[in-house]
Amino acid sequence: MTETLLLKLDLRTERDVVVARQRVRILAEQLGFEGQDQIRIATACSEIARNAQRYATGGKIECWLIEEPAPLLRIVITDQGRGIGNLDEILDGRYRSSSGMGMGLIGSRRLMDRFNIQTGGNGTIVRMDKGLPKFLQLPRPAELMKKIERALSAQSDDLSEEVQRQNHALIVAMEQLQVRQAELERLNRELDDTNRGVVALYGELDERAALLERASELKSRFLSNMSHEFRTPLNSVISLSALLLDRVDGDLSSEQEKQVMFIRRSAESLLDMVNDLLDLAKIEAGKVDVRPSDFTVDEIFGALRGMLRPLITNRNIALTFEQVGEIPRLFSDETKLSQILRNFISNALKFTLAGEVAVTAELGMHDTVIFAVRDTGLGISPKDQLVIFEEFTQIDSELQRKTKGTGLGLPLTRKLAELLGGEVSVRSQLGEGSTFSVVVPRVYKPRGETPAARVNVVPNSGKSLKLLLVDDDEIARYVLRGLLSGLATEIAEVSSGFEVPKAIRKQRPDGIFLDLVMPGLSGLETLRLLKQDPDNADIPVIVHTSKVLNAEEREEIMRHAVDILPKMSNSREDSQAALAVSLAKAGLTKALSQER
Repeated sequence: MTETLLLKLDLRTERDVVVARQRVRILAEQLGFEGQDQIRIATACSEIARNAQRYATGGKIECWLIEEPAPLLRIVITDQGRGIGNLDEILDGRYRSSSGMGMGLIGSRRLMDRFNIQTGGNGTIVRMDKGLPKFLQLPRPAELMKKIERALSAQSDDLSEEVQRQNHALIVAMEQLQVRQAELERLNRELDDTNRGVVALYGELDERAALLERASELKSRFLSNMSHEFRTPLNSVISLSALLLDRVDGDLSSEQEKQVMFIRRSAESLLDMVNDLLDLAKIEAGKVDVRPSDFTVDEIFGALRGMLRPLITNRNIALTFEQVGEIPRLFSDETKLSQILRNFISNALKFTLAGEVAVTAELGMHDTVIFAVRDTGLGISPKDQLVIFEEFTQIDSELQRKTKGTGLGLPLTRKLAELLGGEVSVRSQLGEGSTFSVVVPRVYKPRGETPAARVNVVPNSGKSLKLLLVDDDEIARYVLRGLLSGLATEIAEVSSGFEVPKAIRKQRPDGIFLDLVMPGLSGLETLRLLKQDPDNADIPVIVHTSKVLNAEEREEIMRHAVDILPKMSNSREDSQAALAVSLAKAGLTKALSQER
């Protein structure tokens, strides 16, 4: 370690303390310290020097330049006094002297980089270090000593000048403190304003959250109430058309069969759209059920042709359907695939002023089928093709402004395609039209599902059953009675829950089919009353409803009922199979299954 003694002074009088402060400041200036650091070093030096002169009747000060390992200025002040007996108390800030605040040692320690004090009965040694400014090129010791001597010789011996200098430095420091205090007060005011804004924002967010929660509750209540109102008539149309197509009450002509088929398919499509609307939460969660069935390309094209013909109001547009090559039967969700194509076709008709909208189908690779809808419309720019499948995104055009939409059609189409194991894509150029395609597996293969089975039922007793149907909808009772024909010889019907006790007393049934949504006494209330009556609690009840139930409602119903049977089904065969399962759960039949 290289050390150079720069300054050495005796401290006997108050004048010596002032001289020491003056010379240390000059020394710090010559070493390249900035003005603030010069004041800090001089102030720390004068505080410790004054303590030595006042309490130890004198001492000495030495200033050293330490060049290694890092250059620094070291100030050592020693005295031969009695030492400091309460040093720990002073350094902890707990001591108050009679002549002052007792803050000299603490203040000096804060002003310097390193501070060390040793005290005892033989005196006190204080060492204070201050690192030199970085990147400072130090002169040789001899040159540095000459610079210091010249600076000291040029300094006036009039100590009043040094006092004035100290006063000026104090004023400057006070002004800087005032500026910092003002800046701190400004920042505190800004922080207070920000805090008030944050509190107000949180209050507004809480209010909006409450409104959203209320709106969500109202929406759920509306959808729950409207679910039965929408589903019941559509289910009735589907069920009655199924009876007609099954020739239950007589034969149909080929034209009548075609008309009824169109009615059935249109009702099924409308029902599925209603289901998508009412089950919006399930769609957003990606939990829409897939119901695969066998169908051909010609069948789905025929249904689309009949449904979309009314949409063609522009005689300058031709809608054509063509099949490229021989395509085997598909096993997928015909309704979901039809919904995808309907969306593509309706968009093509909407944005085509003249020309053709062509719908094609062809076999793809890996046993897939490619459906495409090609139009001669406006076309879509490359940048817009990247966003049209995002929710609530609509392309700004003159036609778009005339035909308002939600911007959910194409995003929903993509989700439906993914449910079927496929994907959608688009090819388009501005002014040359667009081609929207969907590629789906020819055979839908869900994970973890077993093959569908045909189910036949046989009464456990070998005799026909006595059943009671409780439903305010006459059509629903009529359809259910038809499904039960040949199984139950005695079927009683009532249209409200109030009539159930009387009907049971008149003819005690083996089982009860109970609707949930009925005027007056609801199905759930009727179910509770039945199970509270010891004479009727043993009668198995099957809830037969079109209402969409949440988890809590299902749990409540299954405490009292043996099964929940949805009214909606894709075919008479499926309805009978579901009915057989419910009867078997009730212990009324034996289910005999045969794999399809």
